[in-house]
Amino acid sequence: MVHLYNLHPFGSQQVVPCKLEPERFCGGGRDALFVAAGCKVEAFAVSGQELCQPRCAFSTLGRVLRLAYSEAGDYLVAIEEKNKATFLRAYVNWRSKRTESSRVCIRLVGHKVEAPFSQTLRDQMSIVEMPLSEAPLCISCCPAKGDLLVGCTNKLVLFSLKYQIINEDFSIVDFERSLIIHIDNITPIEISFCVGYVAVMSDLEVLIVKLESDPKNGESISHYSHETNKPVKQAEGTRNETLQLESDDFVICQKPMELLGEKSEQSGVSVTLESTGLADEKIKYFHVQHLLYRRFAPDISSYVLSDDIKLHSLQLLPIYQTGFFTSDRKNSSQEKELLSLFCFFSLPHVGYLYMVVKSVELMSVYQYPEKSQQAVLTPQFLHVITSCGHVGHGPRLCSAASLLSLSNNLQCFTVRCSAAAAREEDPYVDTTLKACPPVSMDVCALRIQLFIGLKAICHFKNHVVLLTKANPEAAPERRESPKRLLSRTGTSVKLKAPPAAEAGWNLYIVNTISPVQLYKEMVDYSNTYKTAKTQGCIHLLSEAHLLVRAALMDAGQLEPGEKAELLEAFKDSCGHLGDCYSRLDSQHSHLALPYYKMSGLSMAEVLARVDWTVEDALQKYERGLIFYINHSLYENLDEELSEELAAKVVHMFHVAEPKQLPHVLCSPSLKNINPLTAVSYLRKLDTSGSSSVLVTLTKAAMALRMGDLDTYRNEMEIHSEMKLVSGFILEPRLLIQQRKGQIVPAELAAHLKDTQPALLVASVLGLQKNNKIGIEEADSFFKVLCGKDEDKIPQLLVDFWEAQLVACLPDVVLQELFFKLTSQYIWRLSTRQPPDTIPLRTSKDLINACGHYGLIYPWVNILLSSDSLADKNYTEDLSKLQSLMCGPSFDIASIVPFLEPLSEDTLSGLSVHVLCRTRLKEYEQCIDTLLERCPEAVIPYANHELKEDNRTLWWKKLLPELCQKIKCGGEKNQLYLSSLKETLSVVAVELELRDFVNVLPEDGTAAFFLPYLLYCSQKKSLT
Repeated sequence: MVHLYNLHPFGSQQVVPCKLEPERFCGGGRDALFVAAGCKVEAFAVSGQELCQPRCAFSTLGRVLRLAYSEAGDYLVAIEEKNKATFLRAYVNWRSKRTESSRVCIRLVGHKVEAPFSQTLRDQMSIVEMPLSEAPLCISCCPAKGDLLVGCTNKLVLFSLKYQIINEDFSIVDFERSLIIHIDNITPIEISFCVGYVAVMSDLEVLIVKLESDPKNGESISHYSHETNKPVKQAEGTRNETLQLESDDFVICQKPMELLGEKSEQSGVSVTLESTGLADEKIKYFHVQHLLYRRFAPDISSYVLSDDIKLHSLQLLPIYQTGFFTSDRKNSSQEKELLSLFCFFSLPHVGYLYMVVKSVELMSVYQYPEKSQQAVLTPQFLHVITSCGHVGHGPRLCSAASLLSLSNNLQCFTVRCSAAAAREEDPYVDTTLKACPPVSMDVCALRIQLFIGLKAICHFKNHVVLLTKANPEAAPERRESPKRLLSRTGTSVKLKAPPAAEAGWNLYIVNTISPVQLYKEMVDYSNTYKTAKTQGCIHLLSEAHLLVRAALMDAGQLEPGEKAELLEAFKDSCGHLGDCYSRLDSQHSHLALPYYKMSGLSMAEVLARVDWTVEDALQKYERGLIFYINHSLYENLDEELSEELAAKVVHMFHVAEPKQLPHVLCSPSLKNINPLTAVSYLRKLDTSGSSSVLVTLTKAAMALRMGDLDTYRNEMEIHSEMKLVSGFILEPRLLIQQRKGQIVPAELAAHLKDTQPALLVASVLGLQKNNKIGIEEADSFFKVLCGKDEDKIPQLLVDFWEAQLVACLPDVVLQELFFKLTSQYIWRLSTRQPPDTIPLRTSKDLINACGHYGLIYPWVNILLSSDSLADKNYTEDLSKLQSLMCGPSFDIASIVPFLEPLSEDTLSGLSVHVLCRTRLKEYEQCIDTLLERCPEAVIPYANHELKEDNRTLWWKKLLPELCQKIKCGGEKNQLYLSSLKETLSVVAVELELRDFVNVLPEDGTAAFFLPYLLYCSQKKSLT
């Protein structure tokens, strides 16, 4: 389906002052138009104030059959005919051709130019002759690299653009015949070439292949190196049999066929490569990738075959990487990077547009109302010349009928190239962030412009060049209307043939209006659809959006001022599309969100565009607007709506989505909502089901905002603590909000900190367990809530860390959590800083509830029994630290560097250091320390630690040390003596008599050791 609109893409037109009737013409980059007539080519300026002014003229060898220009290399190439022979010539440095009599240099392709001729070549035009073994039929220049592809009967010849370096300051354009592409069973009438992609067209066939330069498995090119497979040969045989069966009495038409991708190799068209370039050539094509083959069959339903049923207007259209819609901005000075490539070709009544880069896909089909003659594709439009049929009824004046028979239409269709390229360029298209109209959207005709005798067309930059030629013919008979024929039977009027006259022709440059101007006209036109809420408005605004997007993608054609104007139009178009989708209740209504985002409109500006004039009882809010507002409120935008707009939003959700009302009221954007208004809507909600606790918490938050503490307490007492935690998980913004990228505790969180800290910690833990908040965000939340700096840790955060250990969350890294807790415990112990609030859990609670907190070793308690500490919280931190160190999961080596602030002068510090060394298996050092500082803890320490492999330390370390201590005497001698007796009891049990005697000190008193010796001897006799 084609949508028809009557817009005005064409602006002013100017006549090109050609001296002879144009036979061929083409655009020359941005600033020139080449017109060939007879044996002469004229160049005209097409930019600035010199529009349509002659620039230069030069003679050709013969009549020009084909003409093409390459912006890369700035050369013109022509197929010329003289004496029934065809020649291929390239015109280089044509800008220096100031007068027709200026000297011209003629040279063969690849001919080496000597340095003495450099100054001559710098100031004169050069003609490069390119001899071929077969007559050239068609030509195409690569728009990116300037390489030239020439089509002959059974092959294509590729001439690579090169530069001969004459000296350091000067080089000349030259070519090298680098590749021959042999194509069997198809004779090209048109070709198109772009960065390795080749499109070939015959009367009813189109073939697209890609020349790939990456070698596969050491593959190299030789003559006929790439043979096609067996199915191709079978198809080829079928083709030959068909040709043999054709005769004067029978016409056998092959079936229409469309083969995409690898299947196109079965088309019967054999493609082989022959390398002819030099060995040091930078780019070589090694193999062929088949992309598309399509064959058409003429319509024989009328039993009449027309010679006019042929393909025409083959064209490859590249779109390059721009970066306008992504963060990857490409430098304009860098080489263009191909983003997407499109191929267009047309039958007389149908045009086809394919996308052929990553995947081959038919994008659009163009149905023409009349027979087409020629078409040209641009990133924004498809311009088609069609013959104009007889329109209207009733009698016509003779002159009008004559003109109508000679007239043609220039039709301007929209294209979907920018929509397809947008999806190649931006991965975020078609998400909640960005959107783009679909490629499958119906095409439309913006304008059908009548011309007299329209014959040919070309396009470059913002110009459409038209050749018109009106051949006066005998005007047809004037037919009377049926009524007059009945009343005046037997009468007829015949017109005499006009006298012979020369044909009238003109060459026009029609300026297309700026994309912004046409965009504004399309937006104005779309206003006629607004009240009906039809898809027509969305379609036209989507066309306007794609028009602006296509203009932005054509970055090389934009001036800085135009770019800024187009970007503004782009945002405006997104706003209009957002309006459309927000007012429609359809499956695509969700697109209001990405379009509004791309528009740059604030939420208040979007709400200002909503029609609020309908009475509340009759108001109906569409899904698109609800989806946008709901999603925007969930994004924690920094924008705060006014009280009036906030009340309208709350009413909107009360009418359309009442279940979302508690969530909406928790958004920071609705901070200015009147709490009384909010509570009045909340009371109307059905509080049954899972939403009950959420409604309760929202009402409690609103009561707290009003200062109504009684209502707050009543609401909070309705549900148990576990239910309240589940409510906070449903809506985290009741506790935690974000503004300008920063964590901001809600008012309810601040109140819970003072009144119910355990509920607050459990709720935040629930949020983390359900992935509603991250580890760092939770830490930051408690610091901000408690008003602490980054380097100060509040007790509530320590409680949260301890709760994380108890809960054993899977996403928590244990060692990091151990580090946080031990660092805080050690800091408090070293600075004797008590916690700022009462801890929620004691060390006993943690040991009983968490397997990571181990039972404190008995000898540690004996070591601390003589230390009387007045501060209970200090002892709690010490017990928690010792319990962690005694736990099974703690990596003791990680704590060693942080123990330095904790002095060993105190028993608490000593206990931590000894515990640390013990976990590191430094038992001998620990024994020395305990014997010196706390002898009463030595035996409990030895009983607990000196087991299994460490059992030998009883007699190798502890026994000698105790004997030495007793020998020295002192006030602790009694303690040493008691410890020695315990040690001897253990040693006597463990050792044999002889071993026991050996470990006794030599200067010992026999009477003292006698009971143990007796025990050893009795134990031996018993065994």
